[in-house]
Amino acid sequence: MELSVSSTSPALLKLNHHFLSKNSLPIKIPSLHFANDKKLPSFYRQTKRPSFLRKFASPASSSIAVGPSNDRLPADIKVTETQEPNSRIRLSVEVPPAVCEDCYKRVMNEFTKQAKVPGFRPGKDVPESILLSYVGKQNVQKATVESILKRTLPHAMSSVTGRALRDSVQIATKFTDMEKTYLSLNSLRYDVVVDVAPEVIWIPENGYRDLKIVVEIDSEIDAQRASEQELRQRHKSLGSMRIITDRGLQIGDVAVLDVSATKIDKDESNVENIPAAESKGFHFDTEHGDRVIPGFLDSIIGIQRGETKSFPLVFPESWKQENLRGVHAQFTVECKELFYRDLPELDDSFADKLLPGCTTLQQVKESLLQKFLEVEQTAREQATDNAILDQLCKMVEIDIPRSLFEEQGRQLYGAKLLQIQANMKLNEEQLASLSSPKAVNEFLENQKENITRVIKQNLAVGDIFKRENLQFSTEDLVKEVENSIAEFKRHKQEYNEERVKEQVQEVLEGAKVLEWLREHSEIQYIRR
Repeated sequence: MELSVSSTSPALLKLNHHFLSKNSLPIKIPSLHFANDKKLPSFYRQTKRPSFLRKFASPASSSIAVGPSNDRLPADIKVTETQEPNSRIRLSVEVPPAVCEDCYKRVMNEFTKQAKVPGFRPGKDVPESILLSYVGKQNVQKATVESILKRTLPHAMSSVTGRALRDSVQIATKFTDMEKTYLSLNSLRYDVVVDVAPEVIWIPENGYRDLKIVVEIDSEIDAQRASEQELRQRHKSLGSMRIITDRGLQIGDVAVLDVSATKIDKDESNVENIPAAESKGFHFDTEHGDRVIPGFLDSIIGIQRGETKSFPLVFPESWKQENLRGVHAQFTVECKELFYRDLPELDDSFADKLLPGCTTLQQVKESLLQKFLEVEQTAREQATDNAILDQLCKMVEIDIPRSLFEEQGRQLYGAKLLQIQANMKLNEEQLASLSSPKAVNEFLENQKENITRVIKQNLAVGDIFKRENLQFSTEDLVKEVENSIAEFKRHKQEYNEERVKEQVQEVLEGAKVLEWLREHSEIQYIRR
């Protein structure tokens, strides 16, 4: 029965690399291997701090390196750089005949070493015409074009070193077109597109230094109230249920109900059952009356065993099922059983049963209150961080690269799948269907606004960390890296220590920025 209202905050989940896999370069060139680091699964531990994605390839770790950058060319190549939308750069590369000829000679020398041409001893010079005939002229041309690409691409990419995003390099020119150009002109032309680190533009400039934040705190997040409710629940666990025979339902009782509901138009001309509101043997605790549709509890107060009541209610606009919001419904409730709780009077003798280790009732109350004060403070800090991040998102303009959008989207989708898997225990077929390219692409499209918001927040935080020269201790970094690696090992997952270190740095940077912003912002708290 879907009568209850639940409000749970999204948990930060561990992401599995099974969901985060990403295709490599769209053009597949025979025998030419582009360096492409294996994806590291992002581990999200249960924490009140957000994790921030580090995507920028440093010169030492850039995945765009496709050959030795110190390979000197016999002539300079010409590279024309063009800025494109979404922080993408197009590099138009022109390779002169001298470089192509040198690559051709290298290819022929390699074939000479490896080919076993009849009549010639291995490694000995073979006339070019015979070698071409044996190996195949077309195969030599393909290998030469590959060699040219492998040697010239690092030089062509030198202008974006340190700015390029991992795994975003694409050779935009078809391999067959490159072959035709080389064959007709003995030179080569090709285009490379690469996503680069986007610029963060603040409106107004440095506006984050004077934030005015209004933080809404859920009225249900109240330590005193929560601790009293917890004590009440523990008290109830010590009692027993007694059947009511001589009166109707009162607050504090538990009723066993059969519930049904029909949807009615305002003119009452059309009646339709509401399956989500139907339940047989529904155990309804009147102390949890605030968790059901408003008006339900008031409508059944006084109902007796065997009695049936019918009454109209309207689903509120905040109802979790969108298709029922604002719907007018006629409820029918039959009371099957009524119970009251026979509870012992609390005193110090029950302290250890209420909370192991306690010797007095006062100690129980104080311990529970302290526990929920910590919960309240955590919720308060989380709400503050969320409000700050939302404000930062509104203050920046960023031309987001497609590769960054897809990477962040895959991480969010991976978290969603793991949550579904934890709740439903999907089989392999269901998991394969939900993790298919079609399913992922649909998620990226449907969640475009949310993904964009997360990226803007992450980049804004990273920019503040640099602008304000914030730092964290090496001791914290080492400790968190060790904890993360231990987590990988515990789950028997592969990891790359350098990538783990990068991710830990992101988390620590984000925590440091939020701490700095809380100290330098004007924050007002209101309850909703």
